[in-house]
Amino acid sequence: MCTANMCRSPMAAELFRRHSFVGGDGAPEEVVVRSAGILPGGYASPPEVVTAMAELGIDLSEHRSTQVSPELVAASDVVVGMARRHAREVVLLDAGAFDRTFTLKELVRRGDLIGRRQPDEELKAWLGRLHHGRQRTDLVGRSDDDDVSDPLGGPLSAYRTTARELGTLVDRAVALLWARRVMRTLPG
Repeated sequence: MCTANMCRSPMAAELFRRHSFVGGDGAPEEVVVRSAGILPGGYASPPEVVTAMAELGIDLSEHRSTQVSPELVAASDVVVGMARRHAREVVLLDAGAFDRTFTLKELVRRGDLIGRRQPDEELKAWLGRLHHGRQRTDLVGRSDDDDVSDPLGGPLSAYRTTARELGTLVDRAVALLWARRVMRTLPG
């Protein structure tokens, strides 16, 4: 989830899709990844996004932005925002989603503290441990410590930097969320 669903969230979604997910029993686990934004949809990603992701072997040339909806939030097991503002917007859409809505940086930071999901641990239980101690007021304030910066309007180098940062964060998130190490499906 991001602002316009043109840069950060589609980049992160495709980086998540690069993985084959394996459940606690070692069998493949189906994971559906969707991206959305706060603003109305229908827009293509900027050429800089397409270029930065193509350099990683990912084609975003056909991406069209989607606006988040209460139905999408309700259907999601976990919601990952690119900035605190995005997590806050999700919780405003669906107050019950607070315990499963995190920024990507927050998910990784808190996950590093509590440890990875155990092979026999349900996702909901791990998210409960991850959420423990959070307050709704954590979603307000001015700190951008949990935000992935938005490269929109910047030079190509900013998009490349964001793609690399997202790649690292997504790899760390996947390693925390899935009990067994995931296997890469694309070079990168």
